Amino acid sequence: MLDEDYANQADGSRNARHWLQAAGISAATALFVAVPFLRLGNVIGHDFAFHLTSWMDVAQQWKQGIVFPRWAEWANGGFGEPRFLFYPPLSWTLGAALSLVAPWKDVPVVFIAVAQVLAGLSMYAVARRFLSQAGALLATVFYAANPYVLLDIYLRSAFAEELACALMPLVVLAALELSGLVERRRSKSQTAVFLALVFAAVWLSNVPAGVIATYSAALIFAWAALRRRSLQPLWNGATGLALGFGLAGFYFLPVLYEQRWINTAILLPAEYIPKKHFLYAQPYWETGLPKTVTFNWIVSSVAVLMKLVTAITAFATRPRSRGEGQDRDFRTVWRVLLLLGGAVAFILVPPSWILWKYLPKFAYVQFPWRWLSILALAYAFYLAATIEQRRYRWVWTAAGFVALAATATYIVHCGMWISKIDVTKGMHQEFIEEDGGFIGAAEYFPGGEDYHSWFTSHFPTSRPRVQVLPGETGEEPAKAQIQIEKWTAEERDLLVTSQEPVQVALRLLNYPAWQTEVNGKLTAPERSSPFNQMVLSVPPGQSAIRVKFKRTADRLAGSVLSAGSTFIVATILLTCWLRERKTVWHPGRQILARPAHNPGDSAAA
Repeated sequence: MLDEDYANQADGSRNARHWLQAAGISAATALFVAVPFLRLGNVIGHDFAFHLTSWMDVAQQWKQGIVFPRWAEWANGGFGEPRFLFYPPLSWTLGAALSLVAPWKDVPVVFIAVAQVLAGLSMYAVARRFLSQAGALLATVFYAANPYVLLDIYLRSAFAEELACALMPLVVLAALELSGLVERRRSKSQTAVFLALVFAAVWLSNVPAGVIATYSAALIFAWAALRRRSLQPLWNGATGLALGFGLAGFYFLPVLYEQRWINTAILLPAEYIPKKHFLYAQPYWETGLPKTVTFNWIVSSVAVLMKLVTAITAFATRPRSRGEGQDRDFRTVWRVLLLLGGAVAFILVPPSWILWKYLPKFAYVQFPWRWLSILALAYAFYLAATIEQRRYRWVWTAAGFVALAATATYIVHCGMWISKIDVTKGMHQEFIEEDGGFIGAAEYFPGGEDYHSWFTSHFPTSRPRVQVLPGETGEEPAKAQIQIEKWTAEERDLLVTSQEPVQVALRLLNYPAWQTEVNGKLTAPERSSPFNQMVLSVPPGQSAIRVKFKRTADRLAGSVLSAGSTFIVATILLTCWLRERKTVWHPGRQILARPAHNPGDSAAA
């Protein structure tokens, strides 16, 4: 018994040491990715302004006492938009939180570092199950700095997708375990909870990544059902995914119900098929940029590189995939990653149009090259496994790192860097300190495409918070005194004093969630004809106006769904903990259970 206790303690110490090594390697890789920012400044990618302004808006609302923002106060020049109802919350929460420990100009690079450390640890959790410690650490590096995430960082500034990609390996690992394709390290119910948690986290980070995670997990469960000739993997998968959707219910239900109140048609047209975004879909001579390459050509070249490396390394590791014994799980994951890689290769080319047209919500991925987030997992795993089994391992390792550095250098060179201008400080002063606001997102504009078109073409240069409108015949507006008593993102209180009835326009766009009261009575606001501005009719005398962003029924239902799912998760975990405690502890003595064997440990030895 004492020998077993010592063995268990040694295993635990070794596992802790291995995880510390993985954390150090992940941090070093994140530093490698961040080095260009330290030398060149900030890179202005496609989504840089959107994410940065979101983080700043959230941070400002925290100062107002709003813990979980729903309305972006400073979008559309201060008229606002329901951005935080529809955009998943994890990325903008993390970005705003990082501003508490770093200046705004450094928040983007700190965000990137945090996400890539998480990506490395997630990949390590997968790779250590099937590779040696050295191989798992190599996979950690190759995934945390894979070519697609470098595109997200240096060209797209796609912070939310980067965060979702950091969690993607855990979704695949949980699906492999829950489907029964590989050995489970925990009970079936615990594995279902693990899948639900990481699956919900991906959806709460980025919607396209959530769709990718859903279909990838579904493909794994379908493959398992065919291999085992049983419907049990499908049932297990449906249970885990449904629980994940339930955990994220506070986000999903409002999005599903309230999307009819915004301009979603501009985001995803009917019968959407991404014809211009397949591999090399845009001819070079049509780009109008003879000395450069369009993003489609860059991402297509990266995709070809990743597919080529994945195919070569998968072939190189094929002999090991035929092994028995402890390599049985390796054979399984080898085949599953080959299946996922093949699916991605098909999705990247025009014949996949049938998937975009007929599969439910598949079009919400928007761009085929986003599926490289799944190919990146196979790319990193096969590459590490290939190096691991070679005789001159250090030569192959050096070659892999040289190729990685060359790819990163090329992508960095394609980015638009701002070295001497602190754009974050300028944006912060403009939309908060000077009460100016910023351009909003077209898809979140409440009122529809017509209102958005007018607003963008006639962007109001004068944007007072409250304004008395002229009469219907065009006469001068009546004289009125306006006193703003409270003005936050979700609540506006003011007093209007006038000797005659007036119409008051608020710097606020109409949205059904706004509840308006005039002198304590609920009042339906009017909609100004130009661009959906909120207008209230005020009687003569002194009138108290109160406008508040209320909790709608769909938001309440979503919160109840998430609370119920959280209760189920907590009950499962508590039940499993009590069962394990009853098994491990016996009257009068403590028996330590030996951890599950890690095949990678023996390989490392």
